[in-house]
This record gives sequence, structure tokens and C-alpha cells, in this order.
Amino acid sequence: MKIKMMFFLLMPALLLSSCMGEQKVKTLRLAHSLDTKHPVHEAMVILGESLSKKSGGKLKVEIYPFGQLGGERESLELLQIGSLDIAKVSAGVLENFIPEYKVFSIPYLFRDKQHTLDIYDGPVGKSILSQGEKFNLQGLTFYDAGSRSFYTKTEPINNAADLKDMKIRVMKSNMAISMVDKLGAAPTPISFGELYTALQQGVVDGAENNIPSYYTSKHFEVCKFLSIDEHTSVPDVLVIGTGTLDRLNEQEKKWLYEAVEESKYAQRILWDKSEKESLELAQESGVKVNYPDKKSFQQATKALLNTFNDDPKMKALVQSILEN
Repeated sequence: MKIKMMFFLLMPALLLSSCMGEQKVKTLRLAHSLDTKHPVHEAMVILGESLSKKSGGKLKVEIYPFGQLGGERESLELLQIGSLDIAKVSAGVLENFIPEYKVFSIPYLFRDKQHTLDIYDGPVGKSILSQGEKFNLQGLTFYDAGSRSFYTKTEPINNAADLKDMKIRVMKSNMAISMVDKLGAAPTPISFGELYTALQQGVVDGAENNIPSYYTSKHFEVCKFLSIDEHTSVPDVLVIGTGTLDRLNEQEKKWLYEAVEESKYAQRILWDKSEKESLELAQESGVKVNYPDKKSFQQATKALLNTFNDDPKMKALVQSILEN
């Protein structure tokens, strides 16, 4: 019902090509769930500015932040039925639609930051982005979302055993659920927009995310312990509906791809700056930061590396990342 209501709400604006004088303007609606101070939002603003400049104002982006049009799963469903043009979603949510994205949720799959970025930009990343066409979802690019770590309300996590019996919020991702379960905690899927209240009311004892999201969402106000174990590197993905892509002519697609590429590199600079600043500001607000022993986490979750051994295609994908 929610999707149908959004569909009727957005369709008049989405199908419209407004006229300014004799100039036709196409507006692409872009939705995400983040705060406007988040570096990924800032990168999407740059995307819109670049696209408008390249097209001489003929092609524009209108951004809907804060989950105004629903959560990430709802945004993907809106893309599929053609009532939204572009969405920023986590690869962890996207894996429910496109199996290949599950590899990003395997704990400690990537050796370091450079290895992660090399995968995003290389043949493996490009192949994964293209896998959604059959689901009417075409990946445009990966935005760096850093590494995810645990944050909790009452005590720090110094090793994997400290998570035992805790209720930990996870994305609606089977891999994330499996990881938290292997660590002995109770995985609790909750949408990001509802998480602050869930933490406040004690529905969950903690969560896991990257540092800028932890800070810009104000989760640090409730969870005063940040344990940087860096268990996964789950990127954000900019996704366009294939229906929208088909309605763009070749020149418009070229402008869009170039603007997306510019925003990707700008986002990485913004991300590094935000990660550092967010950690400093969180500590200034009274957050206690610790760096737990990663080996205990790796040991507890190592079986997840073999999750896809019975699926030749997925096993080959994991192997190509490990060997890159």
C-alpha cells in the first residue's frame, strides 16, 4: 500500500518534462535515507551540480534525503516500478534483490582500504554493478562507506565474546544477520530511520555501522561506546531504474555517467575528511573509543567465507576478490 501511495504521489512529477522558455528540462528524482550533512549526500549534491552544468540545465537532479520516500528497500521497489529514478542504497540491502552484492557483507574479505577501492573500480566491481539489469536495477557507481564497527549503550566490545546475548541492530541483510549470529549476539533487523528510537527505548543494545553514519545519525547520543573492529566494508551503491535509463538519449547518458564519476571521486575525499572529523567530534561528546582484537572476530566468523562454496558463480566471485 505504501509503495502504491508513493507511486501516485510521485508519478506526475517524475513523468513530467517541464518547459523553461523553449528549453526542455528533465528532472531525475534521487532518494536516500541519510542526513544532509553526510558525505554521501554531499557527493550527490555535487552529482546534481555537475549534471546541470554539463547539460546546460537540460538535465537536473532533485534529491530527497532523510528517507522521505521510504527506506532503502522501498526505494528499490519504487525504482523497479518506475516511480523513482535513482536511489542510494547500501549493498547490504541490495543483496536481497541481487545476490552478487552479498560478497561485500563477508567479514574481513578485504585486506585494506586500497584493496577495497581497487575492487570497486575494477572489473569485479563493474561486473557486480551490471548484474541488476534483469531486476530493472542498474548500478551506476560505488560510494565508499568505509568500514563498519560496533557501537553499544552500556559497555565496550573488547573481543567477540563481549557480544554474547546482546541485541544488535543489523541491516535487512542475510549476511549481516549471519555474521552477528556467529558472534553470539541476537541480530535484529531494523530500518536505519527507526534505529535511534529503537536504541533509546532499549529495543536493541547496540548497532554496527561506519563512523560518519554513527555520528550524523546522532546515535552517539545514545551509544557512548564505539568499538572499532572494522568487520566489513559494505559500500553504498547509486542505482538507477532501467526504465529511467531507457528514457535518456545517448548524450544524456553520457552527461549522467560523467557526473556520476566526478561525484564518486569527490565523495572519497569528503568521506576521508568526514570519517576523521566524526570520530573526533564523537570523542569530544564523551564517546569512549576502543580498538578490539580483530583476531577474535575473524575466528568467530571465518566460516562465512565458505558460505558460497556450493554456488560456483558466487565462489568464483569471492575467489576473484581474494586474488585481486
